[in-house]
Order: sequence, then structure tokens, then C-alpha cells
Amino acid sequence: MIPYLTMVFLCGIPLLYMEFAIGQYTHLGPVHAFIKICPLLKGVGLGTVVISFVYSTYYNVLMSWALYYLFNSFGADLPWRSCNNTWNSVGNCSSGFPGNATHLQSASQQFFDHKLLEKTGGIEEPGSLRWELFGCLVTAWAIVYFCIFKGVKSTGKVVYFTAVFPYFILFALLINNVQLPGAKNGILYFVTPVWSKLFEVKIWVNAAAQVFNSLGISFGSMISMASYNKFNNNLLRDVLIVSLINSFTSIMAGFVIFSAVGYMAHIHNLAVDNIATDGPGLVFVVYPEILSTMPVFQLWAPLFFFMLLCLGLDSQFVTVEVAVTFIKDEIRTKVLRFLKREELLVLAVCITCFMLGIPHITKGGIYVFQLMDHYTAVVSLVFLAFFEVVAVCWIFGVPRISLMIKRMQGKPPNIYFRVCWLLLSPILVLCILTCSIIQYTPPHYGKYKYPVWAECVGWCVSMVSIIWIPLGAIHEIYNNKGSLLQRLETAMTPTIDLDAEDPLPGKQNLDNPTLEKLLTSVADNWSESSVERSSFTLSHSPFMLWSESRLSGLDCQWECSKTLSWTQSAERHSAPMQSIGPMRLKIHT
Repeated sequence: MIPYLTMVFLCGIPLLYMEFAIGQYTHLGPVHAFIKICPLLKGVGLGTVVISFVYSTYYNVLMSWALYYLFNSFGADLPWRSCNNTWNSVGNCSSGFPGNATHLQSASQQFFDHKLLEKTGGIEEPGSLRWELFGCLVTAWAIVYFCIFKGVKSTGKVVYFTAVFPYFILFALLINNVQLPGAKNGILYFVTPVWSKLFEVKIWVNAAAQVFNSLGISFGSMISMASYNKFNNNLLRDVLIVSLINSFTSIMAGFVIFSAVGYMAHIHNLAVDNIATDGPGLVFVVYPEILSTMPVFQLWAPLFFFMLLCLGLDSQFVTVEVAVTFIKDEIRTKVLRFLKREELLVLAVCITCFMLGIPHITKGGIYVFQLMDHYTAVVSLVFLAFFEVVAVCWIFGVPRISLMIKRMQGKPPNIYFRVCWLLLSPILVLCILTCSIIQYTPPHYGKYKYPVWAECVGWCVSMVSIIWIPLGAIHEIYNNKGSLLQRLETAMTPTIDLDAEDPLPGKQNLDNPTLEKLLTSVADNWSESSVERSSFTLSHSPFMLWSESRLSGLDCQWECSKTLSWTQSAERHSAPMQSIGPMRLKIHT
């Protein structure tokens, strides 16, 4: 609990505020935002997009597991309650938790290993495809596609349900669990600090990974979403709402889980730490066993796994949307020549992610999954977070961040955020990164240790997102002119305009006939496939029409005077509207 709360207040909230400020001020995605903020480390922006894509390829496998458990929860009895099943090894199966009897396995563990996964001996034995999981993975990706194929608007409508419904289930489970015998012991185990573990690097690395994963830091998603905000949107309010609700949810889920763990420890007369575990085993082994012992388990089990599905889909929507938005912004024209409609682009991304997720649903897929998760959600994420902090807090500088926020909010950020950006967040992330490298421990799954070649594959997966940082720096220095020192100085100089009060100035009052004529002109000049018509919102009140294009490094702004201006590096140009390619149009009232 202490490492988690420390990371939330010293890294999570300040870095979330920083990413929101970058997205809202620049109105750009992570790639072009970092090009403007710190050209030398522009690869950080691309790295965040890549890690989101890699993450989405295997994260949906968890949703396929949740679906499998959900479908198996509707019978008269839960299949993981007893050892009288064809997949059980009767000689070493226990109907409860085996405790210190290491030769025994619980029925829920055998259901997970022998029924769900049909686990092999290691990653070197991939085995055949698990067709039931294949069907669940197809279903999970179909759900994701139909929730996001219409863009942010359709996703927003779905999130109203998927984000709110789990709270009802969590509260219901919490009320039920705290009344169970032994629940108090589990809760005390959850909240009582173990001071000796504070000196273990793994605890802090996992706390950082939990905070960054849950808040979406260094995934590019927060910058992308904030880029659609109005320029003067209340940033601090949004940051506090997102971070505090996220932490409240995580802590409440901890109470729900460990109150049930305490109950199981009471039933089997075991210590709580003999039952508590980490990784997917807690959700797919320990909690199913707990559910099977609860009164009215036929109700709680389906609700629990449906809640897991909703929670997972929320995360999946965002990571897939980051990849889709990047493709549309960078190579939209080329892609749409072949796919014609943007719905087909989303379908192509989902199919690609699905295909890359197939190795995780083979009989040896759990080893692939653990390897990918370790090197993506932990190793790559900490590296990207460090270089993001260096690029923004130290090279771009806290004074410039403060000026950006002052332009948007009318006042600079308080001393808490400035101190965190300047010292606490960078130093804490640097210490975690350094210690994790010095005390590096190879990945493992239970007692299984990965072979050397598998670790090499894991590092290659990690480098897929990290490699863009040095490549971007080399590219920027090579393209600049002058001596090496001059090139380096130019590469560290931001190109973002910090003088304007609002990058989108000049609201003009236009009557409705003028608006209709203007929109008709836009429709005539651009084809149906080039314009996101769903993004238009008409209003009878005064309005400002603007557009942004992240194509070819252009940051475009179009005022109602039908003149387009854009900034590329430090140079400004002007050209007629008709000379520019497809753009995203928005009307703000």
C-alpha cells in the first residue's frame, strides 16, 4: 500500500497533469507533440504508440479467459468446485487450498492449468491451439470492434455502461464479503505495512507499473484524449477526478479481494499469505475458489466475471484507439485508398492484433503471455516513463510547462506540481529504473524459469518500443546543421509556440447561412472518405470552426476566413484551403 500511494502522489498525479497539459495545449497526439516539445527525444512519442499496440495484442487474451469463466459460471454447479472432473489429477487434487502440502493443487488451480490452458511444460513446448479460447478471443475482439468502429463517439456511449456497472458489483461484493468470517484478517493483511519489503526493488517497480498502467501514463492515451479538450478546459479538475477515482477503485478492489482471501484462510485454517498470490492467479485461481464457497455462488460468479470483462474492455478500447488514431493521422490517405472506409481500418487493426494474440492461446500460451507482460508492461513502460520525464521536465523544462498551463488556466501550477516535475518524479523514476537494472531478475512463471533464448526474445519485444528513442535522436541530430554541439542544441530547442494566448484564436460570429455555405464548400472540396463527417456538431450560437492535421508533421489551424495556416518546425506558411489534404474538422460552440 505504501509504495502504491507514494507512486500515486509523487509520480501518478503530477505526470498525468503533465500529459493532460501537453495534449490540451498542442491539440496533437503523442508523436507530433513530442516533436514540438523535445525534438531530440521525439522517439518517445512513437514509443508510446508502439507500446500501446503491443499491449493491446496480448491484453485481450485476459478478456478471452474472463469470457471462458463467464460461460462456465451458468451451470448448476461451478466446474472448479470439485476434483471429480476429467481434467483433474485425482492423486494431487484438493477441494480447497492445500496450504503447506506442496504436492497438492486446489481444484481451481487444476481447472485453470488443465482445463482452461491445458498447460504444457514450458515455452519450448507451444502445443496445439486451444480452440475454445480461440472462439473466446474472436468474441472479445468482436466486442472491441463494434464498440470503437465509429470512433470516439461510439466508444463514449459504451463506456457509460462499462465504467459505471463494475462499481455496483464491487460495492455488492464488498458488502457481502465483509460480513464473512475471517474477512477482517484479510483486510488487515492488505493494509498492514511489511516494512522489510519496502527495501525490495521489485515492490517499487510493480507499484510504478500498476500506477502507470491504471492511469495510462506513457501509453500515449492520455495525451491523445486530452488533445480533444477545449483550450481552457479545467485541467486540474480532470486530473484529480481521474487519479482519485482510479486510486479509490484500486483500493476498493483490494478490500473486495482480500476480505474474500481472509474468508478462505478462515475456512481452511491457513495463514492469509498462504492463499494470497499475484499475477493472473489471484483473479483466475484464488477468487474463483472463493466464489465457489460463497452463498448464492450462482449469482456472484457470473457477476464477477462480467465485471472483469467490463473493466478489461475499458482499457482495451483506449489502447486500440491510440493505434488507430496514429494510423489515421500519419498515413490516412494511403490507407483509405485501399480500405475506402475508416470502419475497415479499425477492422484491419483489430484483426492484426487478434492474429498477433494467437500464440497466447496455444497450450503453451501462458508462458508467452507472462513473457510479453513482463517485458512490455514493466520493463518497456519504466524506460519510456523515464525518457518522457527527462524530455518534458528537464529538457523542455518546468518553466515552459508552467507557462503552458498559465496560458490555458490563467494561473501557473502550484509548488507541489513544480517540485514533483523538477525533482521528485524524475528522481524516483530514475531510482526505480537504475535499481531494476542492477537487481534485474529474469521472468518466471511459478517455479518455471525461462530459457536464455526466451529472455532474448523478451528483450527484443521490449526494444520494439524503446528503440525509437535513440533512432529519433540520431535522426534529429543528423538532419540539423552546424557542428555537433550546435546540432545538439537545436535538437533540444522546442518548436512549440508559447507566446499565443490560445493556439485557436479569433472566434467570429457568423450567421447560419454563412455556416451552411462554408460547410457545403468543404463537402464539395473533400471526398466522403476524406472527412470525418460524424465530427460535425452544428449550433445556432456563435462558433469557431477549426481543424487540425497531424499529417506530414503539420499542425494545421483553419479560421473561418477560409485561410489555412500551419507551423512546421519554426516556419509559418499560408495557403488556400483547397491545397490541403484530408483533415479532422470540429466545431466548438
